[in-house]
Order: sequence, then structure tokens, then C-alpha cells
Amino acid sequence: MNSNTKHSSNAIKNTSSSSLVFFTIVSLLLFSFVPHTVSDPRISEAGLYCGISKSPANANYIPSFIKEMETLSQLVTNHNWGTHFVNISAIPIYGFAQCFNDLSHTDCLLCYAASRTKLPRCLPSVSARIYLDGCFLRYDNYSFYSEGIDPLRDTVNCTSQRGTVVGEAERLRLEKSVGEVVDRVAMIAVSGGGFAVGEVEGVYAMAQCWNSVGSEGCRDCLRKGGKEVRRCLPKKEGRALNAGCYLRYSTEKFYHEKGASQGGKGFLRRGTIIAAVLAAAALLMISLSALYAAFTKLSKIKKESNNLSQISSSISKSSLNYKYETLEKATDYFNSSRKIGEGGAGSVYKGILPNGKVVAVKRLIFNNRQWVDEFFNEVNLISGIEHKNLVKLLGCSIEGPESLLVYEYIPKKSLDQFIFEKNKTQMLNWNQRFDIILGTAEGLAYLHGGSKIRIIHRDIKSSNVLLDENLIPKIADFGLARCFGADKTYLSTGIAGTLGYMAPEYLIRGQLTDKADVYSFGVLVLEIVCGRRNNVFREDSGSLLRTVWKLYRSNTLAEAVDSCLGDDFPATEASRVFHIGLLCAQASASLRPSMAEVVYMLSNSNGHVPTPNQPPFLNTGVLDSDSSITSYRTHNFVSNALNKVEVSYSSSESSSSGSSDRPSRSEKPESKLHV
Repeated sequence: MNSNTKHSSNAIKNTSSSSLVFFTIVSLLLFSFVPHTVSDPRISEAGLYCGISKSPANANYIPSFIKEMETLSQLVTNHNWGTHFVNISAIPIYGFAQCFNDLSHTDCLLCYAASRTKLPRCLPSVSARIYLDGCFLRYDNYSFYSEGIDPLRDTVNCTSQRGTVVGEAERLRLEKSVGEVVDRVAMIAVSGGGFAVGEVEGVYAMAQCWNSVGSEGCRDCLRKGGKEVRRCLPKKEGRALNAGCYLRYSTEKFYHEKGASQGGKGFLRRGTIIAAVLAAAALLMISLSALYAAFTKLSKIKKESNNLSQISSSISKSSLNYKYETLEKATDYFNSSRKIGEGGAGSVYKGILPNGKVVAVKRLIFNNRQWVDEFFNEVNLISGIEHKNLVKLLGCSIEGPESLLVYEYIPKKSLDQFIFEKNKTQMLNWNQRFDIILGTAEGLAYLHGGSKIRIIHRDIKSSNVLLDENLIPKIADFGLARCFGADKTYLSTGIAGTLGYMAPEYLIRGQLTDKADVYSFGVLVLEIVCGRRNNVFREDSGSLLRTVWKLYRSNTLAEAVDSCLGDDFPATEASRVFHIGLLCAQASASLRPSMAEVVYMLSNSNGHVPTPNQPPFLNTGVLDSDSSITSYRTHNFVSNALNKVEVSYSSSESSSSGSSDRPSRSEKPESKLHV
């Protein structure tokens, strides 16, 4: 582990320890008030059971537990009991809480708050139950609500602060009274709503069934409890703690008469206790959250460190490895005059190796969360694939102060400089544009199904398509790429990409399939033919998708062709290419063709091309002609689409620093999105 990791680990440990010490001291101070109060919410612990099974270390379990406790707290506040379950982690959590019927609402809240501070001692167990003398709280990984008895976990508590009776006569009298009063309250509880209290010759008893247990379950539970609690004799007190009920006897009265007044000084003191215990409960939840966050952060740091170590070891032994010093000299120590491109992940430099070979060296800039993933993606995914329309990865360096990737050098730079620059040094004619569209389609088709693994690029756009000296397109920048298993219909993943090229199902629901690349390709096709960016908005016509769709509906698609071509293009073929682009950019992923089908349609001029449906977002205000993609408008639109999920974006640089394409005051550059 490197020094940064050690420092982070120590900081986390210190923070967690400080939180625990602080919480422990405050809790002890707060609970020190409880025994001295007049009110008796009966928060003494009668029994605690922690399950054997533990939640996995990588499960999102603690946040689920906290959510469950918060929801139960609200239910208890409103109804004095409640059931609820959450299923946002790998393991579902079913929860139950109930106060005993003789407690006032104030004492009920106090008892639940106390149980909530005690039960987390069982974490990370996936099941636990706690019996206080005034309430019950349980969570488990299955629906247990109707259980009356549990042969493995039902128990009896014969601990008695009142001691044991001595003398044969006293013992026989106690046995008789306990038997009578226990049977009586059990019978009344079964027929009277699940609760009863009673007294026989100085012996007091309470029977409480949980509200989620039916009458049969209540009867079975109290019948078993009545037998078990007799085992405590000749103790002066005993409790049966079963899955569906609580049964207690004592020689001292411990319950409240229902409806008894609880005002005045006692109420004020109870208010103080409630405030104290609720504060302790809140502190515990905060501590749990802090511990979980610390554990998660430490786990991620260790994982990144391990990944880096594994990558470094495997690369250093392979033919992909380049010495950092060699690449540093090859780029003239990353001289700005050698810079040929720049993007969100770093700058690209032209380099000349000692053997005279010209290469492109990508100098990576990573943040702590994603740099290992993105580096591993580029090295692992494209080092093993080779296709004429994919940029070839030659190697990398990970031993120096920064990570470097080495690619084949593409002298003509990126496609966006050819189709969007206002002062074009080399204008692309129609045949060249068509060949670029077809070549890009073939490269994507290979990624999706032509290699040993299926790869989704996730960021197809004009600046990620490079052109060689023969204008052959090569797809580049695999930092966001994802492997896609043959047994999966889609991947659920964080949203990343460039606004204007992202498929609606991916942008809104995070569902990633190869059809997301198809959508991006459809947008790219329209850009190549029209010579205009899709995510640039003009006051006269709105978005490119809107413009092309309107012209398609009016059967005037020729008007959308780049004016630089004049009339020097085949109208029928251009119309066919427009149709294919609109097919790929349809709102429904299921209606979009596969890239293999796209290649077939482009290669066979007489083949059938289906009629496209409307692209997405055309009826939303964000694509209106009077709107622009400002930080506020884009944030608002995406937030609404994602049901208030917050997003942020920053302007994306061109893959070449020499572009002279500058948006006018009514145009905005493309925006990079990470959620």
C-alpha cells in the first residue's frame, strides 16, 4: 500500500474511532438520567438475539438498515407499531416494531428510541430481535410477521431482581398464583385483541401478542409461553420471549393501568428523557453512516491499490510495456508544440521513438474514483482487438509519475475538424463522407459482435473518430467502454458520455446496451451529411435532429445536406443515408437496427430500409429553437428526466488543439456528462 493509501486509511480509522468515542460518552451521559425519573417506559433489556448470518462486506446494507429504522420510527410515532421492508440492497430487510398496549404514547416513543439504540449492536447480522420490557423490535431477511413461535430462538428470561421465595408454603402459594394469573391473561389476550394484564394474590402478569400475529398464532405463542415461564419458579419474576408474543409475571406491579393520568412533573421529566434518548438514537445512526462511509472509502482505496498493483505487474511483464523515460524523450518532454489533441482524460502528444516510429502518446489525468477503471478499460479492452477501423493500442507506461498510453499515430487528426471547421483546408466530398460512415459502422459492428468480447463504446462522436492519411476512419478513446456479456440484455451503470449523442433509455434509466452506440452513430451520420453538430442549437432551426426530422416529413431532405457540397452528391443515396441515420436515432431501442444490419443497408444500395419513427426529445422545451444548452437549462432538463437525479457537466475539448471551429453567440459547444 502506498503512502497516500496509508494516510487515508489512518484518517478513516481516526475519524471512526473519534465518532465511536464521542457517541459512547454522550450515550452514557444521556442514559444516566433514565433510572432517576418518575416515569417508567420500561426500557430494561429483557432479551437480545443476533442472527448468525452476516451481510456481505460489499452490500449496501447499512444505508438500508438506517432507512428501515427511520420508517419504523415514523410508524411507531403514528400508530405505536408498524411493519415495513426495504429492498435496496442485495439482502432485503423486513422490520417490525411494537410498543406494549399499556404504555402511553410518550413512553412508547421513548421505549422504541431505546430499542433502536441497542439493536445495532447485532450488525452486520442480517437478523436480530430485541425485547425491552415495554416494546419489541426485530429485523430479518424474510417476512416473519405472522410467526407465533420460533422453536430455535424462543427463550425464557428468569432473571429476577426480586429474588426467590423461601419456604415450602410460600413456594406453593407462588406456583398457584402464577399458574392462575398467567392462564387468565393468556386467555383474555387471545380473545381481547392480543393484550391483557391481571393480578392474583399479589402476583401480576401481562400478556402481549404482536399485532401482526393472528389469533391462532397468539394462542399458540401464549400457550407455549405459559409453559416456559413456569420454569422460572420459584423466582419472583419471569418472562417468556417468543417470536409472536411476550409474557411476564412478577410479585411487584410493573405495568400501567390503561388510561392513567400522566401529566405534570412526570411528563416534563419524560420529555427530557425522550429528547435525550432520541438524541442518542440520532447519534447512533450518524455513527453508523460515518462508519459505513469510512468502510466503503477504505475498501475502494484498497481495491484501487490492488487493481493498480495487478495492472502494473501484468503490464511490466508484457510486450505492451514502455519505459516512461523513453516516452518522455519521444515527446520532447511533453512539449506543447507536440500536443495534437486534448480531451477530458488528458492530452495527446506526437512522439518519435528511438527506432524512428511515430506514435501518439496519451498523457492521462485521472481523479481518485475512476482513473484505475478508465486506464484498465483502455489497456485491457483494445489491446486484444485489431480492426482497420479501430485505433490500435501499441502499449502503455504505468511506472512513472503519470500513466501513459501509446497508440498508432493518425496524421489526419479527428473527423470533427473536417466537417465542422468553417475554414476547411480539405473539404470532404460525398464519396469520402460515405466511406467514413461505412467504415465507422464496420468498426462498431466489430466491437459489438466481431471480436471475442462484446464491447459498448459509450462515447461515439465525431471527435472520437480519427482519420488516417487515406481518410480511413478509426474509432478512438475507449475510456468509457464497457464489456457486455452474451447472457445479459442490458447493463445498469452510471451515466457518462456527451450530451446530444446519448440514447434516451440510457440517459433516463441508465440502461446500457449496444443500441446506445447505434443511437450515437445515427446522430454522427446526420452530422457528417449535414456538416453541423447535433448538440449546437441555432435560433433559426433548433437542433439538428429536429431539422432533419422536419425535412424528412416534408420530403425535402436534400435541403439538409451540407451546403459545402453544393449539388455534387447523389440525391437518392443521400436520402437513403438520411433514412439510416434516422433509423439509428429512433427513441425506442428495440426499433433501432443492429450495427451489422446498418453495415448491410449501407453496403447494399438495393436493400430494404424501413421507415423511421420520430427521434426522442423533439417535443421537449430543451430542443426548442429558442433554447440553448446552458448549465442551468441542461441541468434542469436532465434532472427532470431522471426524476430529480442531480447531474453536472463541463465543456468537452476537441480531440485536437488546432481546431478553429468556434461556436457563434447562438451556439454552444458539446457538453460531457457524468452522473
